[in-house]
Amino acid sequence: MKRYIPLILLLVSCTSKNSHSELSTMNTWSDKIFYEIFVQSFADSNGDGIGDLPGLTQRLDYLAELGIDAIWLMPVHPSPSYHKYDVVDYYGIHPDYGTMEDFKEFLHQAHQRGLKVILDLVVNHTSHLHPWFIESQKGPDNPYREYYIWRDLEEVKDEISKKELTTDSDNLTQWHQSGDDPERYYGFFWHEMPDLNFDSPKVREEVFKIGEFWLREVGVDGFRLDAAGHLYPDDRAEDAHAFWREFTQRMQAIKPDVYIVGEVWGESEKLGGYLQGLPSLFHFSLGEEVIRSLKEGQPYYDRGESQAIRQLFDSPDVTEATLLSNHDQNRIMSEVDGDIARAKLAANILFTLPGAPFIYYGEELGMKGKKPDERIREPFVWDEEGKDPLQCTWEPLIYNQTDSTPPLAMQRLEGHSLWNHYRLLIALRKSLKSMHKGKLEVLNDYSYLIKGEDTIFIAHNLDNTQRKIIIPEPFARKEEAFLLPALSTVVGYEIGGSFYLKLLPDWVYIDLNEEGSN
Repeated sequence: MKRYIPLILLLVSCTSKNSHSELSTMNTWSDKIFYEIFVQSFADSNGDGIGDLPGLTQRLDYLAELGIDAIWLMPVHPSPSYHKYDVVDYYGIHPDYGTMEDFKEFLHQAHQRGLKVILDLVVNHTSHLHPWFIESQKGPDNPYREYYIWRDLEEVKDEISKKELTTDSDNLTQWHQSGDDPERYYGFFWHEMPDLNFDSPKVREEVFKIGEFWLREVGVDGFRLDAAGHLYPDDRAEDAHAFWREFTQRMQAIKPDVYIVGEVWGESEKLGGYLQGLPSLFHFSLGEEVIRSLKEGQPYYDRGESQAIRQLFDSPDVTEATLLSNHDQNRIMSEVDGDIARAKLAANILFTLPGAPFIYYGEELGMKGKKPDERIREPFVWDEEGKDPLQCTWEPLIYNQTDSTPPLAMQRLEGHSLWNHYRLLIALRKSLKSMHKGKLEVLNDYSYLIKGEDTIFIAHNLDNTQRKIIIPEPFARKEEAFLLPALSTVVGYEIGGSFYLKLLPDWVYIDLNEEGSN
């Protein structure tokens, strides 16, 4: 359990269960499609094998071609680790990635193409090499001691090891020794990631300053908040909600349409609390339920807890961030054992549900990978070996060699490739406004409606054999049966007063008048 120095909190009160209205009601992000990028693995401009910001800038046209609206950059700050989730300087750029000038040029070019950019902000903890922590280790009288959580050994000896693992951490030891210091410091994730003490007004103000710098001085469009659910222990969740509400309000004062999305793992009750302070959260269980659905042939993605979480986002002022996987999870293509038909169906489900979808880089190519983490963060595969000058080589391709994962250059030329399927799905989603913030209404085990500005009909066949489905009015002149092919989707929608049915992944229109349609 995380413990804190008992200070009087100067945070905004978190008592209202309807406090979304206290935040800005400007929600311009639910119609966006995001793309998560590990810069180190994306595009290398200088031939050192490590992806960098100039390389990423050169590949912005690719993202625009795919149809992406916004980019989430994993951490870009100086850090001793390859993943950079342990920050040494919140105001700098890691030298492997370039300079602040490189970042600003990247941002300018992204904005020129209509692409938004959000930054991974890691403030639950710092690196053990951060100047704050180095000073904090000098003793109880050091002014930076209160920046971290220190306790006498006797006080925490029974809590040094956690009793169980958590979804987002496999660390078993939470109180760590620093030399011959009689006190221990708290580090939820690792001894080289000491947690900041959010009971300290100084720490809270430092975090506000960091956010304000990147919005005002640099010009980013928002933040993905790493480990947003760990600032305080679970029994002090309201303090976390209050802090994040104040953070959001401070950022909105600078940029009213700022996008802020939190990483909080948990069930609907926990997430509902955090939505009192944050305008967007990831729906992590969705990806898990999609995988389960594909493996078992039953639609778990719109049932039970997943449905309860989705209902939290019915308010127009909050955004549901949906995804199949990210940098902490096995890649979706590995989860479906390399089955491209199921990978396409997984994408169909993601892009035909409400929310703002997040694509993990390379997912559109069917890149594979299973933990450890380095294996789920392999370099993006642009072309066959030696053919693309921006190919990253910092980590060898174990899961994604050409014979296993066709590179982008090949998939562009193949009309039915997974990449072309993603591109068409993105275009379809953008054309159907209700997809963004509509309300889902389950019809039966295989179909649902999304109701918003208009109504969209969707049915997925998770089986290996064709399934008879019912096409409702007005998508058919009368309620009609249709044999939906194995592992496919039908989408019904209206354009200009006419109703259409499109079959995916074949991307053909269904004519119910044709012989054999029912």
